[in-house]
This record gives sequence, structure tokens and C-alpha cells, in this order.
Amino acid sequence: MDRYDIQDCIGRGSYGDVFKGLDKSTGRMVAFKIIDLEEVEDDIDSIHKEITMLAGCHCSNITEYYASVLKPGATELVIVMELMACSVADLLGLGPLDEASIALVLHEVLCALAYLHGEHRIHRDVKAANILLGEQGDVKISDFGVSGQLSGTLGFRRRTFVGTPFWMAPEVIQSSDEGYSERADIWSLGITAIEMATGSPPHANLHPMRVLFLIPKDPPPQLHGHFSPDFKDFVS
Repeated sequence: MDRYDIQDCIGRGSYGDVFKGLDKSTGRMVAFKIIDLEEVEDDIDSIHKEITMLAGCHCSNITEYYASVLKPGATELVIVMELMACSVADLLGLGPLDEASIALVLHEVLCALAYLHGEHRIHRDVKAANILLGEQGDVKISDFGVSGQLSGTLGFRRRTFVGTPFWMAPEVIQSSDEGYSERADIWSLGITAIEMATGSPPHANLHPMRVLFLIPKDPPPQLHGHFSPDFKDFVS
């Protein structure tokens, strides 16, 4: 760990806090996800899958993985990753995005999802908080703590209940025998488009548990208001 200078906490990802700091061997600022393995003992397999997922990704629209280090004499695992400037969710704290900016973000996220789905993987937690922006305007998806490998024995479908309620596809919530596929990511991206356009996902004023009951039985959310027909059609 002498190689790294861990500095300020900048957020929280799945399974651990995220810090920024310096890789002294390269002079590069990086992000550190620090995970206490004692606190997440039951999820160690999921953490290993996240590391494997990140290490195996080679796409300019996915945050880059650098290394994993186990702190000497401690139970903390440090995942070293590319440092980004902020998330789309951070920008939404200032208000909804304009349609041109949303189109740019959606294009880049679709490129990332096309890569993942081509690798038979699902992200399973697409939302504004997991879409990161670089200082030069690059757009990347992050936080693969709930991502999954699409198993050929399941017909490229998953049956595990994971994700964040407001962005979940109906089939993920229902966890039916048929399971779900990469289409769950596309649903979540549509909800994220609404989130970027309005400042929050549908049902944001409701308790998450109530949302879990509403999403499977309600019609798919629509985008209303002053937006272009093409954008409304994209969301639909």
C-alpha cells in the first residue's frame, strides 16, 4: 500500500466507500473502493465477481480497473480504479439536463451496454448515480457490484433479485421462472432517461417497497411535457 496515498472520501459504491487519491508510482490520481471483508463476509463471492468483471472489461465507456490490494494486517480490500470527475446524479442536483446533453449521455451508455451484452453480461443497476463523467466530457458506467454473467445454461437469463427499486424492470422484481435478460438494462436506461429529463425517476416520492409492487402492474412510464417526439418515442 506504500504506492498509494488515499485521500478524501468522494462517495459510496456497492459494498464500500470510494475515495480519491494518488498512485505515487505513476503520479496519476485514481479512485479507491475500500471494502471491509468482515462486514461483507456473505458477499465475498459477489465482490470477487465485481473485480473479475472490471478486470475483464476493455471498453472506453466503462471505468477502467487498475489493481486490487489487500491491506497488510487488515481485512480491508482496496480496489484501484479510474477516477472520474462526477456522476450524472451529481449534475441532477443542479436541475434536470437539457435534451441534447441527455442524448449524448444515452449514446455513450448504450455503447457500454452493447459491449457488456456482447460479452454476455448484464450491468443490472443502470442509473444516473452509476454514470460517471470525466473532466474532458467522457461518459462511463461504473459500479458493477450487482452485475451478472449471463449463463448459457439459463438461456442467457438471470433469476437473481438485484438492483435499485426505482430503476428495476418488472421481470427483475417478479423473478419469474423465465428469468430476465439484457432487456432489464434497457428498461433501467429508459428510467434513467426520465430521471435525467425530470430530475428523478418515476415514483421517486414513494417508499421503495411500495414501488416494488407498482412497477410490475403499472403501464411502462412515459415521458410527458415539452420534450421532442423522438425523445418521447425513445423512452416509450
